[in-house]
Amino acid sequence: MFDPKKLLDDLLGSQVPGTTGTVRDKAGQAVQMAKDNPLAAGALAAVLLGTGTGRQVTGTAIKLGGLAAIGGLAYKAYQNYKAGNAPEQAPAAGQPELLPPPADTGFHPSQAPQGEDEFTLTLVRAMISAAKADGHIDDEEREKIAGKLKLAGVGSDAEKFLLAELDSPLDLDTLVAGAKTDEQRLELYTASRLTIDPDTRAERGYLDLLAGRLGLPDALVDHVEATVSAAKVPGPGGTAPNPRW
Repeated sequence: MFDPKKLLDDLLGSQVPGTTGTVRDKAGQAVQMAKDNPLAAGALAAVLLGTGTGRQVTGTAIKLGGLAAIGGLAYKAYQNYKAGNAPEQAPAAGQPELLPPPADTGFHPSQAPQGEDEFTLTLVRAMISAAKADGHIDDEEREKIAGKLKLAGVGSDAEKFLLAELDSPLDLDTLVAGAKTDEQRLELYTASRLTIDPDTRAERGYLDLLAGRLGLPDALVDHVEATVSAAKVPGPGGTAPNPRW
């Protein structure tokens, strides 16, 4: 069995051993490293999400690790929402460092009623569902992903899990049911929003539908949007969406 938390770290762009950047801004280098050293995994973001809009999670969010980063961002958005603050649409100068969620809140991984690993897999599924929202993962793209996963050396169990999720039709009922608490529902949306920048109608429509199914108030969604935007910076190629034709 694979380690769900490591898989989540990789999807969010954790550091690749031997490089100075994340898997998303060192995609080619990461895949070449995977060819040379199957143990140098971490190319998952380049493989699954590298065709995104050119923005990536950076700074302290990466240092925290995937599960703590998602929880920390969701907690920060919730605190700002409860305080009645106006959402910040751009990173503020001298913005405080992102912290993991407090241990005594429902945003902390240890508070997951279904267990950390199971909820982590739910977050991974949410990220893959979001990545598929614009329909760009067709049969040809899937074959490319399957080949790159083998090169990335993620392990057969993780590979099978990811490919199965890519093949699965969208099932919002099951995805939403995987979040057992209000805090987890906010984290699920946060993870989805971290995965994509809604530059197409399909992506924006998916996030709006997801927020509705999760029962998130519009004002709280606005705070998640602002908090995630502040945690992401332009990557190589800028922020323009990839052309589809």
